[in-house]
Amino acid sequence: MPQLTILPHPELCPQGLSFEVRPGRSLCESLLQHGVAIEHACDMVAACATCHVLVRQGGESLAEPDEEEEDQLDKAWGLEPCSRLACAARMGAADLTIELPRHTRNHARERA
Repeated sequence: MPQLTILPHPELCPQGLSFEVRPGRSLCESLLQHGVAIEHACDMVAACATCHVLVRQGGESLAEPDEEEEDQLDKAWGLEPCSRLACAARMGAADLTIELPRHTRNHARERA
C-alpha cells in the first residue's frame, strides 16, 4: 500500500507522520483517522478551502482536480500550483508527501 507522509507542522503534526493509505481513500479522512486534526469546515464536501494541503511529492498519482475543487482552491490561503483540497484528493497508487499550510482560512480569521 502507498505511504502518505506529512511534513512537520508546528501545531497539527509537530513530528511529521507517515502511514499507509488504501488507494482511493480521501486524504482528509486518512489524516483525521491518524490523529491529524486538519480543519474541514464543510464536512468534507469540497465546499470550503479549510482542508487545503500542499502536495510536495507524488502529486502525479492523484486525479486532476475537478472544477468544484478548483473553484474552492481559489479561496485558499497561500495557494500554490501543488495545492489540493484534502477532502477531494484521493490517494493514488504511489507514495505521497504533503505539507499542511501554516494557516487556513479559519485559522487566519481566528487569529487576526
